[in-house]
Amino acid sequence: MKHSSRVALLLLPSAAVVLMLLLPMLRLMVEGWGESVNGSFITIWQDDFLRWRLLWSFVQAILTCLLALVFGLPVAWVLARFDFPGRQLVLRLLMLPFVVPTLVAALGVLALWGPQGVFSQALGIDLQDTPWLLLYGNLFFNLCLVIRAGVDALGQVNAHCVAASRSLGATPWRAFWRVEWPVIAPWLTSSLCLVFLYCFSGFGLALVLGGQRYATVEVEIYTLVAYELKLAQASSLALWMLALTGLVALAYAYVEKRLSVATRLQPIALRQPKTTLNWLAVFCSLSILFFFCAAPILAIVWRALLADSQAWAALLDEETMLALWNTLRFSAVALLVATVLGIAHALGTGTGRDSVAWRAAAYLPLIASPVTVAFGLLLLYPDWTASLALLIAAYAVLAYPFVAKAMTAGLGSLPDNLGQVARTLGASSWRTFWRVTLPLLSPALRRGMAFAAATALGEFAVTLFLSRPEWTTLTTLIYQRLGKPGAVNLDTAMLLACLLMLLSALVFMLVDSPQKSQTRKL
Repeated sequence: MKHSSRVALLLLPSAAVVLMLLLPMLRLMVEGWGESVNGSFITIWQDDFLRWRLLWSFVQAILTCLLALVFGLPVAWVLARFDFPGRQLVLRLLMLPFVVPTLVAALGVLALWGPQGVFSQALGIDLQDTPWLLLYGNLFFNLCLVIRAGVDALGQVNAHCVAASRSLGATPWRAFWRVEWPVIAPWLTSSLCLVFLYCFSGFGLALVLGGQRYATVEVEIYTLVAYELKLAQASSLALWMLALTGLVALAYAYVEKRLSVATRLQPIALRQPKTTLNWLAVFCSLSILFFFCAAPILAIVWRALLADSQAWAALLDEETMLALWNTLRFSAVALLVATVLGIAHALGTGTGRDSVAWRAAAYLPLIASPVTVAFGLLLLYPDWTASLALLIAAYAVLAYPFVAKAMTAGLGSLPDNLGQVARTLGASSWRTFWRVTLPLLSPALRRGMAFAAATALGEFAVTLFLSRPEWTTLTTLIYQRLGKPGAVNLDTAMLLACLLMLLSALVFMLVDSPQKSQTRKL
């Protein structure tokens, strides 16, 4: 594709990112800088309450990363080395928790460990108002990222190197640390950077599971804006969040750049578990996956089935039907816009060395905090805060990176001579794209669209900031039900969570098998 055509294609996603992401953040920085002149930017650290919010946000993200590594690496090793019955199904369902909306994940945790949770009643333990609820929720949502990265990374270990180390007398443990670990460490570092960003800037899980004491900075920013109207303090907090997440994002981009180098290798072949120790490792790995990833989902279904008739009747009332309709139409329009932006970004980026910066730019919406973005939009476009176009545009910008990264990875895997052959036969660049490139990239496109649709379906933070009462979605309706007293409202929230989870699962069925995907590059 000609350079001028690539530049023209990049104008559309670049304008969207600038208008919906960079300018709102810049406006937020100006607001926070103005407060720093008056001293409030620094005095935040002198406020015991706000300092605790910042420190706890950092600590819970670090703890989640450590726990995800401790539990995720052994599971990844078992999935990457043993071929056992059901392995393909496990790999296919591995990313399901990641596409479950955060509010649904929070309800799943409450259904297990809340005051009337399944595990709480069985074990006589109540984790309400403790930090463990939030940490467990973070693991449910992010453990799959570390496991998926570990499986992909272990597939990059050269079998000849491992065989050579074993022939020289190295034990399996020593061969792992000396040969396999140096290969997989960058992959795990990349995934842990994402886990840190998702936990540090997470909103839905912290809002529901954190309580008054263990809520994060994102929840505090929302409280200061929505309930206390303290925009100055909220701006200063958001500016600190931007600075801290920016440092981690730079580390993530650096590691991703190192991982983009293609290598030729002979992967280690899968083997059947034969010994008792092998089968014990498989059993423990599946138990970890069940405890952290499957149990919250099953708990929601169980609690929904136990709901009384009044809660089931609420599924058919006018309020629920409106929320369902809003969720479907907002997500559909946002998906359409996100797909156009993602394809334009991927085609404009290309596959040359000069495309590294543009590839990294696609990560910006992924690492940006939705609360920070929504707050910046409120400050930058005060006359448009009740605009449906602004709400859907925010949805699309936050979702389009999944399409862009999937399409970019797919373009990089295509042979260059395919387009050249088509053009020698008289096809134009656009005809080559529609008749040759797009059909070959349809699996990658479907996968990116599936993740983008799941993101739009479960978007919560932006909706709370920018939505109007008549634009209630399933996520906001669930949150409203949780805020009302009574068992009926809790049961209704569980049923609505099941409905939202079902929609996300239907979208997830569009995702191809892990062997044909580029999950790490998403």
